Amino acid sequence: MSLGMLGRKIGMTQIFDKKGLVIPVTLLKIGPCVITKINKHPEKPYANIQIGYEYINPRKINKAKLGYFKAKSLPCFRYLKEYKSKSWEDLTIGKTINITKFTIGSEINVSGISIGKGFSGYQKRHHFTRGPMSHGSKNHRQPGSIGAGTTPGRVFPGKRMAGRMGYKKICIRNLKIINIDTLTNTMIIKGSVPGKSGNIIYISKSKNTV
Repeated sequence: MSLGMLGRKIGMTQIFDKKGLVIPVTLLKIGPCVITKINKHPEKPYANIQIGYEYINPRKINKAKLGYFKAKSLPCFRYLKEYKSKSWEDLTIGKTINITKFTIGSEINVSGISIGKGFSGYQKRHHFTRGPMSHGSKNHRQPGSIGAGTTPGRVFPGKRMAGRMGYKKICIRNLKIINIDTLTNTMIIKGSVPGKSGNIIYISKSKNTV
């Protein structure tokens, strides 16, 4: 339960290691984030820490959010995220946390909204096999039978059928940090991250990281 951060996905590229092997990497712009709320639990060993990311013009938010930030004497943020943390004694409201809390070689978890595919069919969404493609066949990409007519006389919930694909929250775990640039708040990690370039992402330290 380590304190995480927010950022945006810049895009993917590739780098070469010392042996000349290609490593697919993703560039992330992380933070800086500001602590906006600390909820302590006397009966629990952790506290709920809320952080804010990306400043926004006060005219572009509603009065409820404006009053929330004004009561805490904080600037307005576009995104808020809450994490559970056991090491909260040194944290205060208004403190800025940046990318320096991460180290090269450690592992992190990254979650975000995957790319939406729209309304997709059976083959694309569930990897169904197609029907015969010969002349006269009327079952090229159709689903086929979806249930008996007499018994049970209905389609059970959860049947794999055509529908909206993608645009779901996905978490990729144990992504290794290749490099960190503290001047530009950018991070290079090995592997892919869900979502399009520019999408908001949520990162936290992996449990495998000591």
